Amino acid sequence: MKTKDLYKILGVDRGASQEEIRRAYRKLARRYHPDANPGDKEAEERFKEIQHAYEVLSNPEKRREYDEGPRTFFGGGRPGGGFGAGGFSDLSDLFEGFGGLGDIFGRAGRRETGPRRGEDVTVSVSLRFSDALEGVTTRVSVPVEAVCEPCRGTGAAPGTAPRRCPQCEGRGMRSRDQGLFAFSEPCPACGGRGVVIDRPCSACGGGGRVRTNRRVTVRIPPGARDGMKIRVPGRGSAGRDGGPPGDLYVVTRVEEHPVFKRRGDDFVVEVPVSFVEAALGAEIDVPRPEGGRLRLRLPAGTQEGRQFRVRGAGAPKARSRGGERGDLIVRVHVVVPRKLRRREREILEAFAEERGEDVREELFKKVESWT
Repeated sequence: MKTKDLYKILGVDRGASQEEIRRAYRKLARRYHPDANPGDKEAEERFKEIQHAYEVLSNPEKRREYDEGPRTFFGGGRPGGGFGAGGFSDLSDLFEGFGGLGDIFGRAGRRETGPRRGEDVTVSVSLRFSDALEGVTTRVSVPVEAVCEPCRGTGAAPGTAPRRCPQCEGRGMRSRDQGLFAFSEPCPACGGRGVVIDRPCSACGGGGRVRTNRRVTVRIPPGARDGMKIRVPGRGSAGRDGGPPGDLYVVTRVEEHPVFKRRGDDFVVEVPVSFVEAALGAEIDVPRPEGGRLRLRLPAGTQEGRQFRVRGAGAPKARSRGGERGDLIVRVHVVVPRKLRRREREILEAFAEERGEDVREELFKKVESWT
């Protein structure tokens, strides 16, 4: 066989690093692999060359010998003319780092054996605004997989017990050759559990768990907001084969208040004030989120949209243990009368004449300065 330059086969320089050689091999192996080119003899031969070049150049000792004197390494080959993995134990190594393909090939068919944790369960609960603000204890219906009582979770009919799987000897997995590679897969006899059940429990069908609705008491903390997720440890589905249970997650759905808008731990409320109150200043009543009123002092000349922050009058901070609360943000809305009596009009006209101001003068000055 004619000697071929192994570096040229992989498309790398003689001074290439091991990482560069590895990357080049991966790229070419994916392209010319027989599984990707069924029936293509040319691709098959090319893959053999690529594989052989990598086996030599990825081994420091073999690479040194090759570099010291031109030699042909194609004479050996593998018994039977089969393909090796070029230093990779299976396809998961070959495709490692390429968009998750390593996970696809390396974990396909794998299954955990032994005790397994139960699934987490998520439910939602609807809350009134006042209950979310003050906190409440409520009961929720939770659909879970619970331990089958008749068989106590074993899956075997009462009076019987599972026995160790004779095919996998209790391991739950078996090795199988698939062309070029050997890989593990769940034992078909026991489904990966490591045990077989001769007489399945009639209540659960051999699964060891049954579907049921469980009533769970949940404490909603004061200040709960819409979409808040509360974890209740151990109240999810039962584990399998003696594994621990999953957790319960309760998501709050809080009704929207027509007046108070939630913003973090703060509440925003828009309060109407009269033209006179805004102009002269006044003390006004402002509603509290939990009920009742508080007094707020408006300075003279308060403008539309101005905001006042009342510290500690917002929502309780749900994650806090010190009783901290957010703030109440009061946004002023100046109400302009739609209709005026004759006397009111005369007063305002006199006021305008007394002021004699052009409130748009500065606006036009700014525009003119930019033209």
